[in-house]
Amino acid sequence: MPIIAIVGNKGGAGKTTLCVNLAAGISREHSIVVIDADPQGSSLQWRAIAGDNVNFPVYAPTFSLREQAKQYAVKNEYILIDCPPSVHASQTTAALEFADLALIPVQPSPVDLWATVHIEKAINEAREANPGLKAMLVINQLEARTTLSKLVREVLSEIALPIADTAIRRRAVFRNSALEGKSVFDIGKRGAEAAAELDSLIREVT
Repeated sequence: MPIIAIVGNKGGAGKTTLCVNLAAGISREHSIVVIDADPQGSSLQWRAIAGDNVNFPVYAPTFSLREQAKQYAVKNEYILIDCPPSVHASQTTAALEFADLALIPVQPSPVDLWATVHIEKAINEAREANPGLKAMLVINQLEARTTLSKLVREVLSEIALPIADTAIRRRAVFRNSALEGKSVFDIGKRGAEAAAELDSLIREVT
């Protein structure tokens, strides 16, 4: 029963979009629950719009994330936790203390790369209480033609956390599918390339 915390230290990295689309992909073969621990509640808003378009629930956090995840784990194979965009938030700290994997989307921008350094420290601190915690950086919203995007993997290699082989490109289809209350898996050919990238990432993390 893997528990995956989607963690960031800066807004705008595409954390929630990655979370709900990963959940949609995983849900095709496994039972999964999303806990929206981000006070902005974006995953909950997406689920409310989605209605019957998706087959997995998104829940608000309770007083204890650990107990909540433990409860959902009884009947579900995967738990995804959409954490706040700060490693100092109490919800993020709590999730890292019991999660199996911290998945860290990083947008190829200088500010995002600088923010990732703090995540490395937070992961190391969380491992004092949760020594089995794994972590993986995911290059997100990649624009392949830009110089920084070409260098981002090299820059991230200076951080002592593994980097997913799969990078997720910036695509309008992520925004458009969200407006329709769907994931990229639910919109046919328009979402095929994005879905293929997510499938590749899912194989890496599950």
